[in-house]
Parts: sequence; C-alpha cells; structure tokens
Amino acid sequence: MTAQTPPTPPFRDPDLPFAKRIDDLLSRLTLDEKIGFLHQFGPAVERLGIAAFRTGQEALHGVAWMGPATVFPQAVGLGATWNEELVRRVGEAVSRETRAMRARDGRVGLNVWAPTVNLLRHPLWGRNEEGYSEDPKLTSAIATAYTRGLRGDHPLYWRTAPVLKHWLAHNNETDRDTSSSPVRPRVLHEYDLRAFRDTVEAGATAGVMPAYNLVNGRPNHVSPHLREHLRAWTDEELLVCSDAGAPSNLVDSEHYFDTHEEATAAALRAGVDSFTDHGTDSSQIVGRVERALEQGLLTEADIDTAVRRQLSVRFRLGEFDPGADPYAGERAFDTPEHRALAQEAAEQAIVLLKNDDLLPLAPDTRIAVVGLLADECKLDWYSGTLIHRSTPLEGLYERFGAERVEFAEGVDRVLLKTAAGTFLHVPPAPEAPEAARGAEGALDPALLAGRTDLPPLTAEAAGTEFALADWGGGVLTLRAPDGRYLSVAGDGYVRASADQPGGWVVQETFRLEPHGDGHLLRHVGTGRHVQVAADGVKVAEEDPAVFELVVTERGEDAVTRAAARADVVVVVAGNDPHINGRETEDRTTLRLPAQQELLLRAARAANPDTVLALVCAYPYAVDPADLPAMLWTAHGGQAAGTALARVLAGDVSPAGRLPQTWYADDADLPDLLDYDVIGSRQTYLYFEGTPLFPFGHGRSYAAFSYGELTARVVDAAVRVSFSVTNTGGVTADEVPQLYGRAVDASVPRPRRELLAHRRVTLAPGETAELSFTLPLSAFAFFDVALGRWRVEPGAYELLAGASSEDVRARTTVTPAGEPAVARPVLERGLNAADFDEQSGTEIVDLTREAGDAVTAVAGKEGELLFRRCDFGRGVTAVSVAVSGGGTVELSLDGGPVLAALSPGAPTAGPYDYVTLTAPVTAAVHGVHDVRLRLRGPLRVARAGFAG
Repeated sequence: MTAQTPPTPPFRDPDLPFAKRIDDLLSRLTLDEKIGFLHQFGPAVERLGIAAFRTGQEALHGVAWMGPATVFPQAVGLGATWNEELVRRVGEAVSRETRAMRARDGRVGLNVWAPTVNLLRHPLWGRNEEGYSEDPKLTSAIATAYTRGLRGDHPLYWRTAPVLKHWLAHNNETDRDTSSSPVRPRVLHEYDLRAFRDTVEAGATAGVMPAYNLVNGRPNHVSPHLREHLRAWTDEELLVCSDAGAPSNLVDSEHYFDTHEEATAAALRAGVDSFTDHGTDSSQIVGRVERALEQGLLTEADIDTAVRRQLSVRFRLGEFDPGADPYAGERAFDTPEHRALAQEAAEQAIVLLKNDDLLPLAPDTRIAVVGLLADECKLDWYSGTLIHRSTPLEGLYERFGAERVEFAEGVDRVLLKTAAGTFLHVPPAPEAPEAARGAEGALDPALLAGRTDLPPLTAEAAGTEFALADWGGGVLTLRAPDGRYLSVAGDGYVRASADQPGGWVVQETFRLEPHGDGHLLRHVGTGRHVQVAADGVKVAEEDPAVFELVVTERGEDAVTRAAARADVVVVVAGNDPHINGRETEDRTTLRLPAQQELLLRAARAANPDTVLALVCAYPYAVDPADLPAMLWTAHGGQAAGTALARVLAGDVSPAGRLPQTWYADDADLPDLLDYDVIGSRQTYLYFEGTPLFPFGHGRSYAAFSYGELTARVVDAAVRVSFSVTNTGGVTADEVPQLYGRAVDASVPRPRRELLAHRRVTLAPGETAELSFTLPLSAFAFFDVALGRWRVEPGAYELLAGASSEDVRARTTVTPAGEPAVARPVLERGLNAADFDEQSGTEIVDLTREAGDAVTAVAGKEGELLFRRCDFGRGVTAVSVAVSGGGTVELSLDGGPVLAALSPGAPTAGPYDYVTLTAPVTAAVHGVHDVRLRLRGPLRVARAGFAG
C-alpha cells in the first residue's frame, strides 16, 4: 500500500484568506510556543515547519548595520527634497536591497523599522537627522511615500513591512527614558498624532514602535493612544514593536510598575506585540509573561491577540507562500539604477540658502575647498557601510579638475609632549587587511568592540603629528598621519585604530583639560585620563599624564594660504553625526563649533568670494550677512560630494527646501522639554520672531513668477489653482507651496499652515498650471470644548509662494463651518486637561491605564482657563475630583474666588481620587470664562457643576 500524503493544513493554503489561515495556525500553536513569539527573536516551531523570525531591521536611509549597502541621504535630507515620488523610489530601492541581502544573509530582517515620523519640533534634538520635517503634513507625505516604496505595490504581499518610529511626542535625548512630554489635547491631535495618522491611513504601514519617553506622565509603552487612536485608523492588523530595552525600563528606570510581570502584562494589554529586550535572549520576557499568566495579570486571549498581529505581518511578507511571493527572487543590490538614484536624491536635497550671484561657478574657476568636512563622507548610526564614497573634495576634483582645486582641512597639527620630554608616538602597524567599521554586519552594532590587534601608542623622543579637530564643547578627535583616529578598546589602551569616530559609545573623542602649565587628556567614552605606562599609552583612573600641546600648524593659517590663492573658496562645515548631537545626546547650542567659525572667518578675510556649504544633520545659526553664497545639505550618503560639486558648477539647479525653521539665535528656542507648540509659539506654525531662514526656504539658479491664485468651495472641498512660470535662463525645479490661515480665529491658530505642495521641473519660459483639491477638514482644528475636530466658520486666507514667508499670491475663501457653542458645563462638566490656556501646570496620568489629570508644577501655583462655559440658568455648587493634597479655587472672568475646595488630608496615592463639593458664594448663570487655580501638590481630574 502507498502511504497517503497528509492533507495540507489550512494555514498553508494560499487560496484561503489570511485571517482564516492565521486562525488555523493559532489553533495549532501551544501556549508555550505563542509566548515564545512575543520576544523580538521568535524561535522556530519545527513540528509545524515554521521558521524563526525576528522583528526589526534598521532601514532609515538604506539597509543599516548589516554590511555594505547603498547609502542614501539622511532622512532630514530626504525631507528637504519635498519630493514624494523621489522618496518612494528610494524606499523601493531600500526594500529591494533588503530582500537581496536577506537572500545571502538570513540575519537581515524584512520587518523594517523605518521611517521615523517624529516631528522636528526642536532643532537641538540629537536625532534631528532621523526625521523629515517640523510640519506634520510634510512629514506624513514623505513618510507615506517611503513606506509605499518599502511595502511594494502587490495587492496582497509586501516586499518589506515598515514600522513607524517613535510613538509619541519624542524630541529629546536628555533623560529620554524618564522624562514626560506634556502634550495638551490640541497639540496631541493637531501636531503629534497627525504625522502618524495620515501615514497609517495611507495603508502602507505594518505598525509602530513606541518611544522611550512618557507622555503626560505615562510611558508610551502602555499608552492608551495605541488602542484609542492608532488601531482605530485602519482595519489592518498593526504590529507594535517595543524599543530596545523599553519593557524593562517600565520598572528599572521609570519605576512605573513594581514588578516586571505587572509591566509586561500592562504593555501587552495596551497593545505591544513584540518585546525588544535583553538582545537575543528571550528567556527574561518569556519568564515574565509566564509568571504574569500565573498571577492572573494576563489571559491566553491577550497573548493570542499579539501573536495574531505578528502572524499577519509574516503572512503578508510571503513567508508561508514561498511559491506565490512575488518578491522572493529579488536580487537587486548596488545596481546602476540605485547608484544613480542615490546621486539624484543627494542633488535634490541640497538647499541654496543665499546667493549673491556668486554661484554657479564658471568651469575655469580656481577653487580652494577647506574645512573639517571638505574631504569627508560621514555616516550616522543608522547608515549602512559605504560601497561607494564621494567627498566634496573628490566631487570638485572630478568636476573641475584636480589642477584647479586646492585643499586645506583646517585642522590644527599638534604634538603631545609629556612631562618627561617625550612625545606620543604611533608605532608602525603590521601589514594586515582591514575592514571599515560595520563591514561585517551586526544585529546590534553597539556590541562591536574596538580593535586590539594594533600596537598601542608609546612615548618616544620623536613624536607623531596628529590632526586635532575640535567639534565643539571642547570635544576633540586626534587623527594619525595614516588617517586613523586615536581610539580606546576594551583593554583600555590607546591606539590609532579607527577609520572614523563611531559606535554606540564613541571611543574616539577626548577633551584637553587645563592642568598647571599643561593639559590632561580625558577620554570621553570612558571618562578616564590618558596615562603613559611602560607597556603603552592607556586610560586609567590614576596617574594621569600631563601634556604640553605643541602646535606645529594652526588650521586657520592653512586655510588662509589656500583661500588667498583661489578665485573662490568653498568652506565645508558642519557636524560629525556621532559627536555632539545624536541618539542619546542632544545639542546644547545652534552655534557652529568655534574652530569652524574661526576657519570660516579666516577664509572670508582672505577671500571675499567665499561659499559656505553646511553639511550637517540639523540647523545652525550662522550669520549670512558677509557671505555671498550659502548652501545646506544633510549628510548626503554615498554620492554627497558629486552632488554638491554638480550644484556648485550649475549642472543642477538647487531646489531643496528647508523642512524646518532655521532660528537665528538660541534665545529663540523654547525649553527642550516644552512640547506645547501652541502655547510656546514653536515651529513656523506659531513662531512670531524673525527666523534666520524660514520653513520652506530655498533659492534657485532660475527665477519664477506666480500667477493669480483662485479658489472656490465645491461640495466638501476647496479647489485651488495657480500657475508658476520659469522666467530664468536655465531648466530648474521649483517647489510651489500652498499655505492657509484662519483670518479671525476664536482660538490660537497657526500663523500659516502648509496645505499642499508640489515639486515641478520647468524649462526656461515654461509654465505649469497647478491645482489642488483640499478637503474642508484641512481647515479644521481640534475643539477641546467638543472633544473633536471642527471647521470654524469665517474667512480663510490662502497663500501660494516659494516658502512660508515668500508669498507670491493670495486669496480668501469662506467655507461653511460649524458655529462655536459654549461649553455645556452643567451636562458635561470640565475635564481638567481640556483647558484653553494654562500657566504653571503640567498634564499627568489620571490612572496607569488611561486618562489625563493636571497638577501644578512643583513649587508653583497653577492656573487653568476654560473659555465660554455655559452655566444655563444658574449653578449653586461646584465639585472637583482630586488626588493628593492642596486646594482648588474657582473664579469667573478674573473675578473673586467663588469656591475653594481642599481634601481634609492628602489622599493615599496619586491615583486615589476623591470628589469634593462646595457651594459657590455668588449666583452664577449664563456664559463665563472659568479659572481654576491649583495650590499644592494635588492632581485635578475634572470639575462638575450643579444647579
């Protein structure tokens, strides 16, 4: 007899809907197997033929961490292109390379953790490089384009499964795992949620990653917004992946829960489906889930819900249908098309900030290219390893010829002399093949160790001359003549061993600290001083060496000589993405580092025809008054130098636009932890000062005129049209931008708000007719009195132009709106967090699970203002729900206190609320503004009124 072939289980049947197949697979998995899936590194289930699976593959602007890959411009540079179609093609290229790399290295994952849609609210945020814009509409447009490219266009199967980072209101590295972002309801809905919402609703997102921070006193990993908002925006199953180590932070650093079992259960119930914790070791998370089940904190249904979401992603990625997966044979990697796209993206990302007819440069121009970044092609933490590399110097050599280009880096050349009269010396390195940092790939590059195969530095009679670069704040790098940076490995010895500064903890930075007649040399990564020992130079806790800094050449002198011999000087300044502003470290100032300011002044003094090219991950405050030309580009990836040279030569007319406001001074900035963009007048939406360069700004080598702006209300939309004409002499891109503003708003509204934009290419004399259809919802605001969006009746001005401040045409429309109504406080009361204005307060968590309350900032009195509250025919009593101890005072319209309510003794804990009631001392009826004054450390949840 012939054995019968066992029937194909339903979960393997490609003709069945995914939902039924997932139901079948879930029913076959044991509880232990399902629990194992909850960790980032889910094990295989061999009895069912299910492979191991891991969530998470970094792919912000190319496949990261897994070795060589095409490197595109940083995300903020992609944002500066204002070009969704270009960014979609970049996302497609990244996803194709992800598939190709996975085919040869199974460690490469298809659940990609990108893009980052955190808004660039504050330019000192260390991770500014990872976001697209300060504007939610532009951010969502670029993020949606990137996710569509990552996803692919098959109706059923996905090329990769993108996860949006980092949910929610996350713009600070300082105390990032313990700080709370205070976000009032209008800011939550109108600003922070919008970028996520539009991208999720577009349908190309597999999930989100919660951020490390808390919002309104509650960690994002137990946020009710995951359920109340995120999952309400789509019918798709969304996968929520924790950030690395964040589940443990709920207990270890945030102390939000007493036990890890409580924390893990709360995160799972809130909607976290995959726990990224303890690296590849899943035993901790598995044990916590098992104990949470035993303690009744979880049910198997809770686990099934999370596993179902994971399986939904795996089915969409074609894992269970290898014969039907249209992307299974993808092998496109480092193709000519990808290289050309990297260059195109780098060119489109360049922003011409200023040009007094110095640019473009003539072909026979003699150029001095100077500065710390003039011969650099910098990578950031989320870059892949370069296959191709182009620095500004190399690009200018290629475009203008090496004989017309002179280079001066501008570093100080120094010797480090010991008290014994010897000098630090780099011994010869043995002949050995070398690989760039990260070339081998790593699931966690933070664990990559420094090299120990090279000899440590010694102290000798003849010293090595080092290139000293000061990156600001006294943070230095020292580079040996062979190009290697001084670095400290795990054994504590100092070696010339690193091709670039980098790593989770940078081991290539130092500080010179005055000490007597010399300096101590402190290694920043370990915090220890450099010591000269018999077995080599190392860092140690004791016996630090005292050094005399012997300067053999000052950087500004070399810059001055080169600048004086040139027709034009190109100063390339900016940041190293691993130093003074990166993940884990916010910047402290907008100013350019002092050494680079010195080089810029030296170049300008020697040659007035000086171009400043800023290559940086964030804005700087550099006065352009004395500069005839100024450009900005983010770190542009593998083709950065070629792109910059082609723009300088006029082969490409620059058309990048600023994706965020460039402020003129640190004094223009709010506190880093002040997330109230409305109350603190932040970003171009509300900022009332004069920016250095406004949102949307960017010049061109062409000129453009704008035609009449027309607008009409049709059904539930506004149709807008205008024309743009290239009146210049070269083909160029223009980025027409359409803004709107409420003319007579009843609440603070944006000064202007981006409604639409389009990047167009126009030949000389060519005209583009542009039209946009705007839903009426584009004019809405979140009305805290109603708890929903509302379009206010009245006039709205529409403004078309080349930036948020360069308005070329305008008109006014008056769409139908919904009239305001006074707050029906007798029926609904007042939720404390639904204030119109506040002073001296912060929003905190009502309970650990959901809701907001308000408390006074420690040591201050707080006040909440609620406008237009309707008391009807009258009220005689007020009640407040409070916890803690203190007093709430009620007054109307700035008048006397009508009631004061205080618990007799503080409540037992912050979540133990009591309701207090008191009579009002005067008749109250009609419509009034309500003021609640908070004294002492109490939390107010809501107020109610009775007649």
